[in-house]
Amino acid sequence: MKATYKKYVLNFKRPSGTSRGVLTEKETWFLILEKDSKTGIGECGILRTLSIDDRPDYEEKLQWVCDNIQLGKDALWNALLEFPSLQFGVEMAFLSLASKTPFELFPSAFSLGEKSMEINGLVWMGEEQFMKEQIEEKLAQGFRCIKLKIGAIDFEKELGLLHFIRQNFDAKTIEIRVDANGAFGLNEALSKLDQLSGYELHSIEQPIKKGNTDTMSVLCKTAPFPIALDEELIGVVEKEKKEQLLQKIMPQYIILKPSLIGGFKGTLEWISIAEKLNIKWWITSALESNIGLNAITQFTFTLNNNLPQGLGTGGLYTNNFDCPLEVQKGRILYLPEKAWNIDMLK
Repeated sequence: MKATYKKYVLNFKRPSGTSRGVLTEKETWFLILEKDSKTGIGECGILRTLSIDDRPDYEEKLQWVCDNIQLGKDALWNALLEFPSLQFGVEMAFLSLASKTPFELFPSAFSLGEKSMEINGLVWMGEEQFMKEQIEEKLAQGFRCIKLKIGAIDFEKELGLLHFIRQNFDAKTIEIRVDANGAFGLNEALSKLDQLSGYELHSIEQPIKKGNTDTMSVLCKTAPFPIALDEELIGVVEKEKKEQLLQKIMPQYIILKPSLIGGFKGTLEWISIAEKLNIKWWITSALESNIGLNAITQFTFTLNNNLPQGLGTGGLYTNNFDCPLEVQKGRILYLPEKAWNIDMLK
């Protein structure tokens, strides 16, 4: 078996804002396996400043994976605990190599084009007018669940955007999720949650920065609507510590990004622990290209979770890869008759 890797820089169609800053490009890496005239491809979707494997020796470790590919998927996964995006890329590449085609990793009614999944429509941070335009666009596109990133502009303006939605759509018609990306201060978080509660929100992701487990635990017990952990899970790799974290905080939801938490195996471990504690969950992509998004989407379908998932739409970038994934009326589906085009990788 031959293993190589290739770096690829995805360019945003327009700068996209988070509470950690504005993104104009996103680098990603592809692990390519070749054996018996077959090819497997896996995406190592690192997110700078957020992934625990955002470190200077990342490319060196990826080369080590290529040099030691004969160890196989499981041994490599175990050796890469500090590199969750490489764990994801390795799992994906081996699955791709073993599949009938490089892109049908989890054969199902979804990959056959027979069933679709509901997803949330993501509204990026930005100026008030830009966010309002995005909201109107998502509603017009038929999304029943909207997710707003908050914490970057004036809080009163963010409340105004929520008021705008609720003026026109009640909670039965449109579900609203918000994601603070840890933007609220410890002393103001409960007050802000109280103000947000007037808009009948489904949940809020990561209201305060990760690592403040005592405060987060109190918030989960006292907040007027559900809290979901996101960044809090990143970097927790041992099963015992995962159990301790969830038992201490007891959130209502956890949000699982395979690229950031050890791929499919890491995701399934979190799900197993959460379900024992009656904690609900959904899966979210993390700005991967369509290659990684496809793998996450097919995997997610096999888990039979009926909540709207946080799966991207592939439409953020000017130089993404043509693929059979499509979003229609707030649902993601796979159209097998549409061709893949990854010529830009060659």
